[in-house]
Amino acid sequence: FVELHAAVPGLPLASSRVLPGIVLRRDFAAYCPTDGELRALLVTEPLRPALTAPGVEFVVDSGGQYQASLRWITKRTEALMKHLQSNNVKLLLSSVKQEEVVIYYAKLYGVSVVECLSSEEMALISEITGVSPYAPFGDTMDREITETAVVTFCQPLLLVSKRCAHIGFSSVCAFQPHCLILCGPVDGVNEQHAAALQEAFTMLQQLFKTVAQ
Repeated sequence: FVELHAAVPGLPLASSRVLPGIVLRRDFAAYCPTDGELRALLVTEPLRPALTAPGVEFVVDSGGQYQASLRWITKRTEALMKHLQSNNVKLLLSSVKQEEVVIYYAKLYGVSVVECLSSEEMALISEITGVSPYAPFGDTMDREITETAVVTFCQPLLLVSKRCAHIGFSSVCAFQPHCLILCGPVDGVNEQHAAALQEAFTMLQQLFKTVAQ
């Protein structure tokens, strides 16, 4: 319920509504409008490649070597974004903050990015789509990317002064996610309404379990 409702203070209760899909309470780090269905990728690690593995010391002997290392990172990042584009990936959903070079090439190659998603949000998206996070840096980036989720729409949503990402997923299960936009004059009223609704849903859930048994 926490991931499937958004409380909006400063509006009358009558402004509350139910929206299809999910609303992520984060703005796009990069937004590239697109029509129709698109492919999304879940990631849990930075897409800017590291020069060494964890625990391995990287020694730079000169400024020129350091600059060459930075150029390699930049080219590797661009190659990854090209690879995503060639696999029709148009949306990245990341649990970590990505570096500026990643956002730059995402915009260049038409890939929208939402970052800093919580573990609960990532788990919900995985449950809806049946997709696990993608590990970008293996021995090769030539293989086809199969860990993609189908997104039916992807757009910004303004809730009073807060910009959010509104995303619709093609669900692989009977669960079709919808998000409750709960409006009220102040936060305290919204919290009371949200708690009452959550208790009502819990009661209905228990009731249906009893009937099913």
